[in-house]
Amino acid sequence: MKYLADTHILLWAIADDEKLPAMARDLFLDEQSEIYYSFANIWEVAIKHSLNKGGIPFSAEQFNNLCAMSGYSQLMTKNSHAITVESLRYDIERAPREHRDPFDRLLLAQAKSEGMGFITHDELIPFYNESCVVKV
Repeated sequence: MKYLADTHILLWAIADDEKLPAMARDLFLDEQSEIYYSFANIWEVAIKHSLNKGGIPFSAEQFNNLCAMSGYSQLMTKNSHAITVESLRYDIERAPREHRDPFDRLLLAQAKSEGMGFITHDELIPFYNESCVVKV
């Protein structure tokens, strides 16, 4: 199975951080899993690292290199990924609060568009009710 990983999942995996949920660790170690990262992950790291937000320990270049060295594949971006963002419907009636993260929306749209699972620890992502969401 192909999986696109949320940025913090990738950061925790690269650093072998104890914050990485066991279910995510199992998916990363499963020989049947193909783990992908996206330019959206790199973009998020670049912005947050440069602003000293989100506890991002790596520069975008370091993050990109570490993802590649870890054996993760880069998902090439397509116009259809941005177009798929329009199809996402957030259930604000059931969600505890509004979801405002554009990086997450693009990553979710990429996974949906490519028929991949989207590995995330974000408690708000499941409120998009997309079958590709793998909440860990």
